[in-house]
Amino acid sequence: MSITAGSRPDGTRAPAAVEEPRAAVATATAAAKTRAPRGTSRAAKVPWRIRLRRDRALILMTLPVIVLLLLFNYVPLLGNVIAFQDYDPYVSSNGITAIFHSPWVGVEQFARALDDPLFWSATKNTIVLFVLQLVLFFPVPIALALVINSVIRPRVRAVAQAIMYLPHFFSWVLVVTVFQQIFGGAGIIAQTLEEHGWSGFDLMTNADLFKYLVTAQAVWKDAGWGIIVFLAALSAVSTDLYEAAAMDGAGRWRRMWHVTLPALRPVIALLLVLRVGDALSVGFEQFLLQRGAVGAGASEVLDTYVWNMGIQNGDFSYAAAVGLAKGLIGVCLVLGANKFAHLLGEQGVYKK
Repeated sequence: MSITAGSRPDGTRAPAAVEEPRAAVATATAAAKTRAPRGTSRAAKVPWRIRLRRDRALILMTLPVIVLLLLFNYVPLLGNVIAFQDYDPYVSSNGITAIFHSPWVGVEQFARALDDPLFWSATKNTIVLFVLQLVLFFPVPIALALVINSVIRPRVRAVAQAIMYLPHFFSWVLVVTVFQQIFGGAGIIAQTLEEHGWSGFDLMTNADLFKYLVTAQAVWKDAGWGIIVFLAALSAVSTDLYEAAAMDGAGRWRRMWHVTLPALRPVIALLLVLRVGDALSVGFEQFLLQRGAVGAGASEVLDTYVWNMGIQNGDFSYAAAVGLAKGLIGVCLVLGANKFAHLLGEQGVYKK
């Protein structure tokens, strides 16, 4: 005996209320069979011509930025080929065609850098300044962001945030001038001490304290930018977490330790990875402006060393070799720091 759809075993017709769920299940099963395979998205099915026509306004808006990025950031990378040459800009009518007429020397320029004591002195100063700024400068924006975030009045918070962020727009010339007027031999502090019978001092020419001076300048200038980043991360923290912690008896410090800081961990990990990748670029203009006051022994870093060897001395191939090595080491540091962030359970710059 055959049983038709919607009929019972005794041959009677099933009610319509029973047939409708069966029809819905059959429809859902058919839709599941025609569903796209797992791992494919609907956007991937749209042909690229349709997506190009759909997003042409956004593409046209980003096109000038892409052109500028390629022109000023990627095209100059082709000039690193002179690091493997004995480049002479005067061997041809212009500097670009001189690349094709300069002799190849292989890794001779890199071997020369390893035998140069001035290179190792600049590398030592760069590493010392990076470690010092990582220890003294990196925690400052976090602490200031926590202090500003604890202020209840929005107007006071906005004023404090604006005052701390303002030096970020100052040039290094202005920053060094401000510190000169405060901590220099003819600055406010030295004159005040002399007026009260104390001997003045000149912090701007003290080579032993120069690394702490440039760290203080970096904190004063760029801490406001870090405050903006951490305050943006704190604004995304749900107030329900603070209320739940308060109901459990957690005080202000415990709420900060168990709620605020865990919320900042992804941002801290990201900025730390970027900071480690920029370890060998502690600054150029800041050190070049103060080089004459403290001498090359205290202020020479890799950036100023490349400038002196390449621009001032005209040794372009050697400067390109040092700069290329510095860039490759920076990439390795970013990859290593990002891998370490993955081990800690954070995303870092990119996912696994």
